[in-house]
Amino acid sequence: MEEKDVILTQEGYNNLEKELDYLKTEKRAEIAERIKVALGFGDLSENSEYDEAKTAQAENEIRIAELENKLRHAKIIDEKEIDTDIVQIGNVVKVLDIEFNEEIEYTIVGSTEVNLAENKISNESPLGAALLGAKKKQTIEVVAPAGVMKYKILDIKK
Repeated sequence: MEEKDVILTQEGYNNLEKELDYLKTEKRAEIAERIKVALGFGDLSENSEYDEAKTAQAENEIRIAELENKLRHAKIIDEKEIDTDIVQIGNVVKVLDIEFNEEIEYTIVGSTEVNLAENKISNESPLGAALLGAKKKQTIEVVAPAGVMKYKILDIKK
């Protein structure tokens, strides 16, 4: 199976590296200490603290493997190559929701960096995919579960 590139901004890449470092150092040490303490309780067959610590250890190792894989396949967006003529990953796009007459700004990011609270949407989401390649003043349509939504692109920034 061919691995696909994980598209990241430099900030997103740095955040993944920081999380990986934390999981490999501090988190592993915390879990190892929990296992050591739980082993001191004796009989492992009825030791819920031991079971919980071993589960936490397995989950931590899975997350470490996921992060290492993402970093291995990371394609970092070069901010110098980001254009403001057409929408691409890394752009901040101001749109007008035609139905609600509401202006919204979205940052187009790779799927790893999605954060809806900060209006960071994936290039793979229906809206993100519809915005890619569009130009200022263009109206796009997005097929969503709620129906077809229309947006007019007001501005494209880095």
